[in-house]
Amino acid sequence: MTRLLEEGAGDLAAEVYRERLDAADAEMNFYAKGDTVYGYLKVLADRKDTAFDLLRLALMQPRFDQASVERIRTKFLTDIKADANDPHAAARTAWRKTLYGDHQYSRQPEGTETTIAAITRKDLQIVHQKLVARGKLEVAVAGAIDSETLTDDLERIFGDLPPEPELVPIADINPLLAQQVQISYPLPKTELRLAYRGIGITDPYYFAAQLMNHILGSSSTSRLYKEVREKRGLSYSVSSSLVNRHHSSKLLVRCAGTRPDRAAEALSTIRAEIRRVAEEGVTEEELEIAKKNLIGGYAIRRLGSAEAIVSTLLESQERGEDTKFFERQSQSIQAVTTHGVLSVAERLFDHDPTVMVVGQSIGGG
Repeated sequence: MTRLLEEGAGDLAAEVYRERLDAADAEMNFYAKGDTVYGYLKVLADRKDTAFDLLRLALMQPRFDQASVERIRTKFLTDIKADANDPHAAARTAWRKTLYGDHQYSRQPEGTETTIAAITRKDLQIVHQKLVARGKLEVAVAGAIDSETLTDDLERIFGDLPPEPELVPIADINPLLAQQVQISYPLPKTELRLAYRGIGITDPYYFAAQLMNHILGSSSTSRLYKEVREKRGLSYSVSSSLVNRHHSSKLLVRCAGTRPDRAAEALSTIRAEIRRVAEEGVTEEELEIAKKNLIGGYAIRRLGSAEAIVSTLLESQERGEDTKFFERQSQSIQAVTTHGVLSVAERLFDHDPTVMVVGQSIGGG
C-alpha cells in the first residue's frame, strides 16, 4: 500500500503524478517499517504549495491502478525469489522466528510469494482506509516556514483524513532467550548474532543502558571492538545496539567476518566481556568519556541537517517527549552513575542469550 501511494492519485495517473512532483522539484516517498507507516517530503520553500497539494492527494485519493499494482507486486515477488537463495535472508527469517515464535514480529516484513500474490486492489483500499488517519499521526517539519503558515498547511494536508485509524492490538513480547540457532552455509566467513533482554525508551534506566551499550560495543573504542577485533583479530566488525520496537526490546550483538575456525573463540570472547560488564560494571573514566561522546556527538549526528532534525523530532514524538527533550536528555545522561550502569547491566544480562551462527558450524564442523 505504501509503495503505491506515489503511483498516481485523484485524477492524476502514475506518470502524470510523478511529472507534477518532478516539476515541483519535490522528493516524496512512503514506506512501512516495523510498527509504523512513514512518509517523507522534501521541497523548496517557494514550491511547497504544489508539493503539499500532491501529498494531500496521495493520502486522500490514492488510485491503486491495476497496472501499478502488478508492477509493484512483480518487484516484491522478484525480491522474495532472490532472497530464497540468500543465506543472510534465510538467517533473518530464522532469527525473527526464533526470537518471537508465533508473535506478529516473527513474520517476514516483505511477505511471501503466496501472500503477495493474493493481495487485491480491494485489500489495498481497505488497509489504506484503516491506517491513514489523524488519530495516531505524528508530523515533524524543519525548514524555511513559520509556525502560523505551517499550522494552516498541516490542516490543509491532513485535516480531512478520518479521525482515528483501525489498528490491530499487538501484545508486548520479550525476545525468547537461551536458544542456539545454526544457519549452515558453506560461506568463507561466519557471522554471529547474540540477543539479550532489552530496555524500553521510557524506562528510568534507559540512559544508563545507552551509556553501558556505548562502552560495550557501539563505537570503535568500545570494549568489544578492542577485545574481539584489535587484540585478537577475530572479526572484521563487532558491535552492540539497543533495538526498540513498540512492543519489544532487545540488546543485539553482531560479529561479522570471522573465520570459521575462530568463530568459537570470537563467541567466547564476546560472552566473557559481557559477563565482565555485568559483574564488574564500568570505570568512572569510561563513563565520563561515554557521556562526552553521547552528549557532544548528539548535535552532529542528530541535528546536522534538515533530514536529521526531522528524524530526531519525529523520534522524540514517538517517545512522548516535548520540545525540551534535548535539554532533559543531556541532564539524564549526566546523572547516570557507575552504579546505575552496573544495575542495568545486571538486569539485561541475567539470562543466557539466544545465539545464531550463520555459515559453517562453530569450529569448522
